[in-house]
Amino acid sequence: MGKTVKVGIIGAGRIGKIHAEHLLRLDDAEVAAISDPLAGGELEAWAAKRGIRRITTDSGEVIGDPEIDAVFICSPTNTHVPLTLAAAAAGKHIFCEKPVSMDLQRTQEALEAVRRAGVMMQIGFNRRFDHNFKRVRELVREGRIGEPQIIKITSRDPSPPAADYIRRSGGLFMDMAIHDFDMARFLAGSEVEEVYAKGAVLVDPVFAEYGDVDTAITTLRFKNGAIGVIDNSRRAVYGYDQRVEVFGSGGSVTADNDFPNSVVISHGEGVVREKPLYFFLERYKEAFLEEIRGFIDSIRTGSPVEVDGFDGLQAERIAHAAKRSARLGRPVLLNELEPAGKQHP
Repeated sequence: MGKTVKVGIIGAGRIGKIHAEHLLRLDDAEVAAISDPLAGGELEAWAAKRGIRRITTDSGEVIGDPEIDAVFICSPTNTHVPLTLAAAAAGKHIFCEKPVSMDLQRTQEALEAVRRAGVMMQIGFNRRFDHNFKRVRELVREGRIGEPQIIKITSRDPSPPAADYIRRSGGLFMDMAIHDFDMARFLAGSEVEEVYAKGAVLVDPVFAEYGDVDTAITTLRFKNGAIGVIDNSRRAVYGYDQRVEVFGSGGSVTADNDFPNSVVISHGEGVVREKPLYFFLERYKEAFLEEIRGFIDSIRTGSPVEVDGFDGLQAERIAHAAKRSARLGRPVLLNELEPAGKQHP
């Protein structure tokens, strides 16, 4: 495709607006329309300032527009599958925020519709596009640290979400740690076979009110024999804590947090530097742009997307296994879950 890719965005909350902003930075993409059931004066004013002229409350109007090449599904999770089915039937390429759904059967249904339609589908695991983590993956793939043996991921938010968000989030494993489950597969270059998770409520009792946890340790066993460990917390008082390490037979590679600057002050009272970048909008600002650029490039060139529906399904399976493991107090094999998912092509 040599022409500009025309995009419709479904859902104009925080993430929908972030994607719109990044699409506007690309020369080969155009935000042709935005739909949101609460569309009104505020959204219209926001869009007008950015030259986006078409705002509607009807997602079907966006999906049914023959001029639109791709849709971004940024609406609540319970709408992802029906919107994916409709978009695939209309022949639109799809960018879908994670997770595709909270139900493995429904996710599989959506992916099958995408396959039958022959359209592209990318999942919003933006951390794969982070400059630090991409470099770690490249070094592992090149064999620079030998065979991966231990994958360690630390992922901690600076503050917990609001109670209403907790209620509808799907829980820490599905909402927060799902990014880390995808990252673990990405860094290890292998599928997960077994999950063992422990969770606790140590930050705020409101999590317990909704049957959720705010602190967790998850261990993973990969098919290539490597072992992974992920630690999550909903509150790190010093900022957004995002670190990884891959230890292998020939060495190790690590990625530290990003900081506002690299200045370190040393004096008689200690050695001090800035706190890590505070939240995901700062930490992954460029990663958001790169994932969008990659999706548009795939549409224009016909090359496969870098993180597809299969990757989304596998991360969901790990999240479901972690939830089950934490509830049952035992390791859970992924083949205990259905659907198992087809092998990645």
